[in-house]
Amino acid sequence: MTHRAGRSVAAAVAALTLAATACAQGAQRPSSDFREADGKAAAQRWVTREFTPSTLSKDQQLAEMDWFIKAAAPYRGMQINVVSETITTHEYESQQLAKAFTEITGIRIKHDLIQEGDVIEKLQTQIQGNQNIYDAYVNDSDLIGTHSRGTYVLPLSDYIAGEGRDVTSPTLDLNDFIGISFTTGPDKKVYQLPDQQFANLYWFRYDWFTDPAIKKQFKDLYGYDLGVPVNWAAYEDIADFFTNKVNGDGTIDGRKVYGHMDYGRKDPSLGWRFTDAWLSMAGNGDPGIPNGLPVDDWGIRVENCRPVGSSVTRGGDTNGPASVYALVKYIDWLKKYAPKEAAGMNFSESGPVPAQGAIAQQIFWYTAFTADLTKPGLPVVNADGTPKWRMAPSPHGAYWKDGHKLGYQDAGAWTFLKNTPKERRAAAWLYAQFVTSKTVSLKKTITGLTFIRDSDIRSAYFDDNAKKYGGLIEFYRSPARKQWTPTGTNVPDYPKLAQLWWQNVATAVTGETTPQQSMDNLAKQQDEILSRLERVGYGGACAPKLNPEQPAQQWLDQPGAPVAKLTDERGKPATVDYDKLLAQWKSGN
Repeated sequence: MTHRAGRSVAAAVAALTLAATACAQGAQRPSSDFREADGKAAAQRWVTREFTPSTLSKDQQLAEMDWFIKAAAPYRGMQINVVSETITTHEYESQQLAKAFTEITGIRIKHDLIQEGDVIEKLQTQIQGNQNIYDAYVNDSDLIGTHSRGTYVLPLSDYIAGEGRDVTSPTLDLNDFIGISFTTGPDKKVYQLPDQQFANLYWFRYDWFTDPAIKKQFKDLYGYDLGVPVNWAAYEDIADFFTNKVNGDGTIDGRKVYGHMDYGRKDPSLGWRFTDAWLSMAGNGDPGIPNGLPVDDWGIRVENCRPVGSSVTRGGDTNGPASVYALVKYIDWLKKYAPKEAAGMNFSESGPVPAQGAIAQQIFWYTAFTADLTKPGLPVVNADGTPKWRMAPSPHGAYWKDGHKLGYQDAGAWTFLKNTPKERRAAAWLYAQFVTSKTVSLKKTITGLTFIRDSDIRSAYFDDNAKKYGGLIEFYRSPARKQWTPTGTNVPDYPKLAQLWWQNVATAVTGETTPQQSMDNLAKQQDEILSRLERVGYGGACAPKLNPEQPAQQWLDQPGAPVAKLTDERGKPATVDYDKLLAQWKSGN
């Protein structure tokens, strides 16, 4: 869900100033009077008072902390600077875990929280200026195609096996990280360590959907049962029903309600709305997990690992019928079924709206908002603290086929650059492992609900408390979660390509261009960037190599994506009973 902020001279100057400071810190480490006994006493305090519950026993937690105390000895007295975006999980790290790490290890941590685009700005400045600004970055795994093709990121697989062997925890357990495949490059090396992860799912008012009177009204009007929509046709009917027809006038308990919620302001976050798998939910690209082969969920075709084109004329699907259909539906629903103010909102502004109690369903809802929608006293929370809402798989569009990905997962992950001094990198790697360690990860997960470890998902705590989270636990325990994936390795320069999306989608929202024109412009601009990357050979053997243009029909006539326009882009609406769906998840189907 990352975007690239515009660069400025002031930002570059500030970055170089920070870099000089960081390098100075790396060259001369202050002495420390920290004693190992201090660390052991601190570990006892934190494990007893804060790091509970945990999937480890207290003795196992203390043993894990003891390893950190000993491994940190060469780096005591250093101040390490790390950065991440501002979300609840990272606030907990910055305010609590950084303090705990310092008290337990003697390494001081400055964990900055800045806007997501600014994280990428700093990262790029460090890469391009070859100066150390931060010792580690938490940035999205959406950049895996960029990082794995470049020469500036230190592959963690290489680091763990070599230089970082002595500072790699024996209890790290990479196989326990549910997003490790997202941070693995085409060369099968792990480039980033997942730190927080969340999905976009379908959100709905379970209390309204199970109300007998409302269910009868819906079936009388549409001829089938109100339930979780399986496809976009059913979602559209439900949106129409709640916005215009429930109780004869689109109201519940005398209050105006809406069958859809979204956002549409010309803003970088509008790009996330689309690059976060909206086109694949419609059915663009080819089936294949994690990202569709040979055409992925951005509409980029790859041959082996080389991107060869976005435009239909090059075998891509960015401007194909499925992608245009996705944009058309987004605009139609925003205008017809969402509150009027939604079109002027961005991602952050629209996020809290369902909590206000007037939204019946939302097709594209990030589970990062779960904690905010479970607070006592909200109109969407019962008196006993359980939610009135639930989450379920998002419905799919008319072009979608079995085997397509069905949604997006955001995976913020620790990233280390080769131009960071070795000592600083080692100390920062210890901190990254600490904030993802089994000692602290369950408590961090409960705080931010951004799951990274399978052991946390399957913990006794979530056995006992699953009902508080509206289906989130059941989703993460089900095989279905594998159909939710981030941007994959087909995207060779995420910062440059991602910024094209919001600029082109916005003109379709305002009516300056038609949806077809917007997607044509987007595909052409993506191909121009791929062409530039091809000229400089970015990515070596995995660098782009554009296909020559051919008449679009030649590609549309071939099997697979891009697919020709369907004569019926609606299809037969279908719903499923939520409780039956939940039973399927629990049984593993």
